[in-house]
Amino acid sequence: MLTPAERRSMAKMGEKTLSFVEKAHEFAAQNLNLVPPYLNMADFDVDFADAHNLWSVLLASQQLYENLDDTTMVAGSEAYQAALVFYSSVKIAARQDIPGAKAVYEELGKRFPGGKRKSAGETDSESEIVS
Repeated sequence: MLTPAERRSMAKMGEKTLSFVEKAHEFAAQNLNLVPPYLNMADFDVDFADAHNLWSVLLASQQLYENLDDTTMVAGSEAYQAALVFYSSVKIAARQDIPGAKAVYEELGKRFPGGKRKSAGETDSESEIVS
């Protein structure tokens, strides 16, 4: 795994530079007389093949991630909406003193995002049903 410093210091091949690297590799393979002696063509071949093959895997995995993220967002949104409907129903039931509703409402109220927070020293029995 690369460190952040290593990632910053590396030359990066992106979508735009991929075509440059492909063409440079093609020309180098066709014009070995132009390849400097300090450039190991065998290493270039391996690195190019790896980068080229991994690029398509990276793109596919990014698409998969985006689709998974969208699906997770939709499922989470629908589950949250269902929870809000239930919470609203329990709130009404607690106001009407339906057995067990107040305990459920209070427990859910502790977890409700942006809901009323207990002040320091306030106990569960001091929590009131918020209208």
